[in-house]
Amino acid sequence: MALTISVLALTLLSALWAVMTRSLMRSVIGLAATSVCVTALMFALGANLAAVFELSVCAGLITVVFVSTVAMTQPASSEELHERTRTHLRRYWPLPLILLAIGTLLAVLLPGAEIALPPPGEASDAREVLWTERQTDILGQVAVILAGVFGVIVLFKERK
Repeated sequence: MALTISVLALTLLSALWAVMTRSLMRSVIGLAATSVCVTALMFALGANLAAVFELSVCAGLITVVFVSTVAMTQPASSEELHERTRTHLRRYWPLPLILLAIGTLLAVLLPGAEIALPPPGEASDAREVLWTERQTDILGQVAVILAGVFGVIVLFKERK
């Protein structure tokens, strides 16, 4: 349990670093670190297939795509960067509080919720495990994909 809480805290810190840092390259590194932490959490919870997908696609492929994109963009001036950072901080400062409130609300509403784990050593079809026994993994994958989509929208949104 302590390991899980430590990995969750590290995940939250790396995600906040990815969102709040001024450098796009550091943001990409923070996103990759977040993905690696989520992968470690999935392995610890026994979701080996989801962890492999997370590691290969999110931490691997997406990071390479983002690094390539950042390498092809022109850096902003320090004044533009400073103004953009101030605008982002002013606009998104409640986000960590909202996430904390949602997590607390879920913990209060679902105090004894247990994640159904298949018995160890039981050979099951991956499709059956993912769609009947591991819906939480699918929900987590959807959340990671949506977070990536919204992150890309926020990073590359053009000014009016």
